[in-house]
Amino acid sequence: MYGDVLPLPSFGFTADVLHWRGPSPYFFLVLPPDLAEEVRDAARAVTYGWGMIPVEAVIGEAAFQTSLFPKDGTYYLPLRDAVRLKADIAIGDRVTVEMTVVPRRKR
Repeated sequence: MYGDVLPLPSFGFTADVLHWRGPSPYFFLVLPPDLAEEVRDAARAVTYGWGMIPVEAVIGEAAFQTSLFPKDGTYYLPLRDAVRLKADIAIGDRVTVEMTVVPRRKR
């Protein structure tokens, strides 16, 4: 099982920044379907509430922690304003991210 014996997986991908205009505007990168399958395999070891998956991510010089959330058969990686500003990311930009699934915190 991930996290017990094996190292947790790391992934890289490139995607366009998605602007979700819901009640509060949010910005995301959507994982490609093949990568979503790999993440789903690791999810059982680390997921918490509603299928959220904690990750550490890096875009350019901006390193951050967040959680992927499942939507439409894949996962969405949220981009906080602080991350977007530091990495100079705008709506519609094509962005490359490196991320590592991290274990749940022990309580």
